[in-house]
Amino acid sequence: EVQLVESGGGSVQAGGSLRLSCATSAYTFSRTNCMGWFRQAPGKEREGVATVYTRGESVYYADSVKGRFTISQDSAKSTVYLQMNSLKPEDTAMYYCAADMGYEACWYGRSHSVGSWGQGTQVTVSP
Repeated sequence: EVQLVESGGGSVQAGGSLRLSCATSAYTFSRTNCMGWFRQAPGKEREGVATVYTRGESVYYADSVKGRFTISQDSAKSTVYLQMNSLKPEDTAMYYCAADMGYEACWYGRSHSVGSWGQGTQVTVSP
């Protein structure tokens, strides 16, 4: 069973920053090609935020977060990060870590081809 453990969510004011972390086992990290972050706001569909190759560079950013969010990976810690700057109220959502992604999820942020999900961490941005 794949375990993805998210942390780092919380409540901030608009313009603030948060860093999310997603830790997994070394085994999972070594065999999954791409990991990423998705989010889901109440009443909305789950959407891709950012993805990264576990052995390299970022792959996908949603247009709404480009220039504000940065995804990175640390293979030594089997962890993926999402640095979120200049947060806006519309970034409020439950953020989910994802692994075992098909190419549609990794390249285009489409949630239907994600194989494994974390439990989610809440991000709330107040005006």
